[in-house]
Amino acid sequence: MTKVTIEEAQANLKELIHQMRPGEELIITENQQAVAKLVSESLPTRKQRPGPGLLQGRVIYMAVDFNEPLDDLKEYME
Repeated sequence: MTKVTIEEAQANLKELIHQMRPGEELIITENQQAVAKLVSESLPTRKQRPGPGLLQGRVIYMAVDFNEPLDDLKEYME
């Protein structure tokens, strides 16, 4: 968390914003009282898919007819 006066923020806002790390807070003060808080955006995290075999044993139940065609689609299968 960084604190700056309102005068410093007006003079250097662009630089202050570009120096912020993701999730960092910038408190702007006036007469030693907080008047505003800027929070930089967190970078989006990309969810990675688990590698092959990492979910082994997690499927507890699979229906007996799992691989059978659905009743609604049987006419298209003929």
